[in-house]
Amino acid sequence: MPWWTFIAVDLADRFTGPVPELQLTSQVLHVVFLVLPLLWALGMLSPLDALLLWGMEQALVFGLGGSPMSSNLRLLGMFAMSVCVTVCTFFIPSTLGVVLFSMAMGFLLSLDLSQFGTYCGGGSRGACGDSGWHRGASPAPPSLFGWRLGCSELLLYLGLLLGAMTEAGLLHHFLSPSQTQNLARVSQDAVGYLLITLFIVCWALREIQGAYVFGGVFLNPLYPRGMANVRVFKQRSRGLHMAGAIRRVLLNLVSPFAMVAFLALDGSVQQLHTASLSVGFTRAFRVVWQSSEDALLQMMVVVSVRLAAGDTRLPGWDSLGIGVQLLLVGLLSDRLLQFLSKLKFALAVLVTSWTEKKQRRQSAGTLLVLNASLCPLLLSVVVLSAMLSAPLLPLFTLPIFLVGFPRPQRSWPGPVGTACPCPDSIYYQQMSGSLACALRSAFARGSLGALTPGSHFLGRFQDRVVWIMILERGYGYCTVNIKGLELQETSCHTVEARRVDEVFEGAFERPERLGLNQGINLHWGNALTPCAALPVRVYSDARNVLSGIIDSHDNLRKLQDDFLKALVWLLLRNCVQRLKAFPWEAIMVESNISSLKFRRDSSSLTSFGDWSDEDDLFGPQPARRTVALVSTEAQLGDTVLQTGPSLPGSVEMDSLFENMALSALQPLQPLGLGLGLPAVDKGRNPEAPPTKSSGTLAHENFSCPHSELFSLPPGWRTAPLLPFRLQQLRPLFPEEWFRFTLGRLALAVQDEASEDVAKSLKEDGGLRDIHAQVALSCLISLGAESAFTSPSYVYRVYSGDVPWTEGLKWLSENKELYQLALKAFRYSFKLLFDQASLGPMESLDELFSTLEEYERDWYIGLVAEKGWQDSVLQEKPFLFSLGHDLTMGTYTGRVLSLQEQLVQVGHLNGEGVRGQWANLSWELLYATNDDEERYSIQAHPIMLRNLTVQAADPPLGYPIYSSVPLHLPCF
Repeated sequence: MPWWTFIAVDLADRFTGPVPELQLTSQVLHVVFLVLPLLWALGMLSPLDALLLWGMEQALVFGLGGSPMSSNLRLLGMFAMSVCVTVCTFFIPSTLGVVLFSMAMGFLLSLDLSQFGTYCGGGSRGACGDSGWHRGASPAPPSLFGWRLGCSELLLYLGLLLGAMTEAGLLHHFLSPSQTQNLARVSQDAVGYLLITLFIVCWALREIQGAYVFGGVFLNPLYPRGMANVRVFKQRSRGLHMAGAIRRVLLNLVSPFAMVAFLALDGSVQQLHTASLSVGFTRAFRVVWQSSEDALLQMMVVVSVRLAAGDTRLPGWDSLGIGVQLLLVGLLSDRLLQFLSKLKFALAVLVTSWTEKKQRRQSAGTLLVLNASLCPLLLSVVVLSAMLSAPLLPLFTLPIFLVGFPRPQRSWPGPVGTACPCPDSIYYQQMSGSLACALRSAFARGSLGALTPGSHFLGRFQDRVVWIMILERGYGYCTVNIKGLELQETSCHTVEARRVDEVFEGAFERPERLGLNQGINLHWGNALTPCAALPVRVYSDARNVLSGIIDSHDNLRKLQDDFLKALVWLLLRNCVQRLKAFPWEAIMVESNISSLKFRRDSSSLTSFGDWSDEDDLFGPQPARRTVALVSTEAQLGDTVLQTGPSLPGSVEMDSLFENMALSALQPLQPLGLGLGLPAVDKGRNPEAPPTKSSGTLAHENFSCPHSELFSLPPGWRTAPLLPFRLQQLRPLFPEEWFRFTLGRLALAVQDEASEDVAKSLKEDGGLRDIHAQVALSCLISLGAESAFTSPSYVYRVYSGDVPWTEGLKWLSENKELYQLALKAFRYSFKLLFDQASLGPMESLDELFSTLEEYERDWYIGLVAEKGWQDSVLQEKPFLFSLGHDLTMGTYTGRVLSLQEQLVQVGHLNGEGVRGQWANLSWELLYATNDDEERYSIQAHPIMLRNLTVQAADPPLGYPIYSSVPLHLPCF
């Protein structure tokens, strides 16, 4: 509270007449002024911004019928609009106009108005067909009815608005108490009985949706348990889903219309031109839509009081009017629930300070005695914190309780969505979209209980812990924030995660038929109460120790052959991808082939005979063979020379090479290439090494004209390796696999005469030699010309840390080829892993299908690579990684499988969370205790203290993922 407030009240008391209320206020403020330093030190003095936001939030929720907002800007905007509506209601002269205006504005303000901007900005097409989320912020959910404000949703909301206004107007006009008082009273009593029935039915249908009933005390016998299979779980849950659908209809359609009828028939609507009644009625018509379940409870209480009183008049109560009555009931019910939650939290802190051995300190007994002797003071602190809607602050999480300063429900001043990202954040980002869709259905059915802003939920799957917070609630939507906690489990994290698993196992993995003594929640005092298991599309993580696989000599010898096969498959597939990316290359090749065939078969080459000189002084000249003609004859297999006259004026020179023109010769090689090599016998010994070096680019001599489609870039054939090394390794090249793969891929490229083309390609020795040269050069460059000798060498090559070899520099300079070679090695290791687990490949066709599956459905690499993160976000079905545990000295294989799994979700004690967050803020900002081993962040299996601290917003907490506010439909 600003200092000038104290001065203003004191001056007003001094210079005005005696006003008892002003004098009392001045005296109280004088006392408060003296203890301000103490209140600040204890964290009870609220900052100005937090106090203003808290005041607006309380006025919006309990005075205007709204909801806490997901951001400060939304809170300011909604508060301003709600105040304007209330002021307008006060100045409307007609009661019918007040009813219709309050009804319409209450409905409109209860909707998610932010979606109007999306609809208007994106157009009808984007609103009706596209999803509402962008992948940059969070994964996009499927396009479902009600997901965003589209054409269908607009029509539905418009129909509901018109129907509710028509109902309210007709009932108020024809059954107004001023006209037919008895009929209006009887009709309102009948609607009151209907509201009581609706409340009981909706409450019962909601209770049976969860794992526990009656406040989490007893197990729900109707909830399926022990279901590890998602399909079986869905089948067993069909009955509950049908009950949830009935509840949705009653709560979203029947109940609002019944409550509108009850309000329109009330007699206090005739006295609306007072401030209290205007505020009350505006709030009543707003809360009917904003929070239908809470409004149904409040009206049930008001109706019960009226029916219990009968004809007896209650002067103090009846004079308030229905609007103010509902306001008071809503405020009292909220404060009562807060008191019970805070009391449960205080008792948990008190009891566990003695029963938990690791939480028992030397002062535990003394603190227990003090709290027992000062029990009225403890209850007073709890009541005061509940009345102020302020957190109950356990000092250092010890049983010493203070009232924290009032703050909004979000607890933190910063924007929602801040986190401390790390490489593991992608797993939460991937699952947040599917989890949001599952939450949408669970919220609509009531599986997670009553939805109130400020509620906290915790989800658990394998090593992942998800923190879910309700930020905002309205008609047909709910705004949530999803956080992900760290995966690297510390000792404190492990202790609490183990207790979370035990709590969930007691709820979801017990046998179907239980005795009476076994149907009680043994963990009722825990901060976590299990609610439901939700099917979510998420990655399951499996890790295996590779002892006996990676260190087997037989497997290492097989790895070399698998590497060559995988590399050949990737090289040929790369050619196919290049043709698909640049189809004009294939068109040009086909065009050249057709043109050359036409020129060979046509007689147009001899049509220039009349142009030749008949008086040739040197006699007849042989025809010149140009480069195009020589190349054409070589490709088409011609051996017969075509003769024909040359153009007039041209001079032909005899070459040393039979009758070939000099223009048809290959260009001279640059100086230095090929010099210094030993003389080689050019006999017909097939075992002799070739005359040219592997680093010299050889001319492509293909026997099939389509071989150019599968040729490799020239730079890939210039490895600085001695020719005899390639010749020695030539038997390792899998020629049969090359022909099989080439035939399969050729059928995918060529449309006409596919079988003939594939056969010609298989018989092309020049194409085979080029691929063998490149594959064997990569094999030597990776240092695997003999065999992979050790697991450490395999791991280094898999990780891309290849030891130095003679051709490594050349391979590294050809980046695309290097990536293909690295991918081929990783594929070969995955083949080794699969064959060691499932058995060897039985045929080439099975190997081909397996490699296609790797390319389509797998990412095989390292966890630290960007490709791994991109594959997770793109939801690649499977991921594989090879790891090395330095502490254990073992190699591990990690497999991520994307599939629908059951994520267990439970409800947390919201007041316990707010209290621990308030202590965290006080301890770090006021007491400046930032010791990493301080008591308040140590593991507490009942309060889940370490997990709660992690879930706080940075910089005090450290969640590794936090989503933007997600608007989920709950209609």
